[in-house]
Amino acid sequence: MDTSSPITLNGLDFHDLDGFYTVIYSMMDLYEDWKPAHNLDAFNDILYSGFGKEQVKLVWEHSAKSKSDLGLQATRNFYQHKIDQGQPYNTNWATQQLEALNSGNGATLFDIIVEIFHSHRHIELVLL
Repeated sequence: MDTSSPITLNGLDFHDLDGFYTVIYSMMDLYEDWKPAHNLDAFNDILYSGFGKEQVKLVWEHSAKSKSDLGLQATRNFYQHKIDQGQPYNTNWATQQLEALNSGNGATLFDIIVEIFHSHRHIELVLL
């Protein structure tokens, strides 16, 4: 992968978390027969090498749309789904996260994804 030019993630290419995973994973150099899981832990793990290990600039175009798409309602639905599913999900944790979100103290899916990107020092995230 050519790391000298920025990688562009277009927020117009997806409208929900599953779509985000599909788009972001399609941009990475992965083994041909390997499909990473669509969850935040797998996303975090794959960032260690998915764009390579060299410094990379990721430009997230239409990030305001993504911030809305992956905002409060999507995040509420995300946690409620985990609560409704029960095992193997930690429903106590999901309930706490949902309560924090509803009280104005929780992070949205967009916030969590941005935080995950920022935790990878070899990835420079630019929100446009």
